[in-house]
Amino acid sequence: MLRCLLVDDEPLALRLLTNYVERVPFLELVGTCRSALEAMAVLQKERVDVLFLDIQMPDLTGVEFVRSMRPEALVIFTTAYEAYALEGYNLDAVDYLVKPIAFERFVKAAQKAQDRLAPRGGAEVAPPAPTPAAPVAPAPHPADDFIFVKADYHTQRINLRDIRYLEGLKDYIKIFAGAKPILTLNSLKAFEDRLPSHDFVRVHRSYIVALSWIDSIRKNRIYMGEAIIPIGDSYADAFHKLIEERNMH
Repeated sequence: MLRCLLVDDEPLALRLLTNYVERVPFLELVGTCRSALEAMAVLQKERVDVLFLDIQMPDLTGVEFVRSMRPEALVIFTTAYEAYALEGYNLDAVDYLVKPIAFERFVKAAQKAQDRLAPRGGAEVAPPAPTPAAPVAPAPHPADDFIFVKADYHTQRINLRDIRYLEGLKDYIKIFAGAKPILTLNSLKAFEDRLPSHDFVRVHRSYIVALSWIDSIRKNRIYMGEAIIPIGDSYADAFHKLIEERNMH
């Protein structure tokens, strides 16, 4: 049996896919999720062989999810947009299903997943070792210039000088450092407490920014390359005061 997880923000799509899974003898439904963030929590706890993943979802798209997490489960994208097909195959997706999805097409995609898993030992696939949620490393010593975070089933080192900003997404943090963001299970408050306050500033309930990466500030917006970070009303006075202290008069 292949253990499946369905991820889609549309209830009707989830009901249809659930019905399809129940009709296929070699598929077993692990659960359904309305967002990629919910799916991450399930993947931490359950063995999942195949992920039927929608692309256009709030907070985190299916493509961003796969790029950030690189889940152990095989991925079959489900979407209403054919334009994402090439991106899906570049991410080594098993298949790409365009809505409305016919049952026959669904079965064909499931069979592709079954064939790909066959060399691993048939229908019963050894589960990946779950990664427990863990806090970031303790506050760096003044001589330290890096932290470690749990991400993508491993512990990853991140140099502080590479961190441009952090975005809070419910129970997850998106760290923008390097070519692509790193996703880790944690709280923005935990990072705020541990990152050096003279380099990193909380500017919004969902954002912490690195002062050294700020290009410009216009009213209540921070510009960092292509990113535009809002300054929350409750953080504005303290942030602008900090910037004023560093202004050349």
